[in-house]
Amino acid sequence: MIDNPRSPRVRAVAKLAKREARSETGLFLVEGPQAVSEALAFRPELVLEIFATPTAWEKHSGLASAAANADLDVEFVSEQVLDAMADTVTPQGIVAVCRQFLRSVEDVLAGGPRLIAVLEEVRDPGNAGTIIRTADAAGADAVILTGRSVDVYNPKVVRATTGSMFHLPVARGAELEDVLEKVAAAGLQVIAADVKGGDLLAARNSGALAKPTAWLFGNEARGLTDEHYALADWVIQVPIYGHAESMNLATAAAVCLYESAFAQRS
Repeated sequence: MIDNPRSPRVRAVAKLAKREARSETGLFLVEGPQAVSEALAFRPELVLEIFATPTAWEKHSGLASAAANADLDVEFVSEQVLDAMADTVTPQGIVAVCRQFLRSVEDVLAGGPRLIAVLEEVRDPGNAGTIIRTADAAGADAVILTGRSVDVYNPKVVRATTGSMFHLPVARGAELEDVLEKVAAAGLQVIAADVKGGDLLAARNSGALAKPTAWLFGNEARGLTDEHYALADWVIQVPIYGHAESMNLATAAAVCLYESAFAQRS
C-alpha cells in the first residue's frame, strides 16, 4: 500500500491537475468509481493505472472484474494519499491515470455524423463537461472544442462528463472557421445558439432541425460575435417564457441538442 502523500509517484499523479503536466505527459486524471468504470468498459486500453482505498475498492466490487478483464491491477493507497492525488475536495476513493486520446476534426466528421456540438470559447469546465454528457445522452455523434475553449482533460471537465467522454468522439484545438468549413463540407448545417437569434419553435416547425446539424455554442458571458453569425446557416435562441434573466449555457445546449434529436427521430 502507498501511504506517503509526498512520494514521487503520488506527486506525479497529483500534477495531472495542471495543464502543463498533462501536455508534457499526454496523460490525464479520471476520478470517481463511475467515471473509472466507464473508462474500463468503453476504452480500457487507455487506462494505465488505478489507485483506490481498500474501503472504496470493496464497496465498488464490480470494478475489480472490469480491471481484471483489462489486465490491470489496483494499487491500494491510504485516504491521505488518495486526497493528495485527487483534484476534488472530497474524492470518492478511486482514481485512474489514463492516456489522452486526441481526435481530429477530420476523424469525427469521417463517419457521416448527423448531430454534433461545437464549442467556441466555452471556458467553464462544468459547462463543457455537462455539454459533452448531454450530447452523449441525446445520441450526438461528436463534440468539437475549439482552441479557445477549456482543455477537455481538465479534471473538472472530466468529472462533469461522468464518463461520457469515453462514449463519443471529442475533438479539440482547431480554430472555429476551419471547423465550420469542414462541417459544411461534411454536409451538416450550422445552427448557432444565441440570444440574438430567431425563434426555436419556428425552426422546429419548418423542419430544419431534422437535417444533419452542427450546433454552435459560444462563450458563457459574451456569447457569439457577428462574425460567428455570418458563418452559420441559422441563428436561433432558446426562448425564456418566465422571468429568468438568462439561461445557463449547458441547459440551453441540452434543449437545442434534444430538439434536433427529437426531430431527427420523428
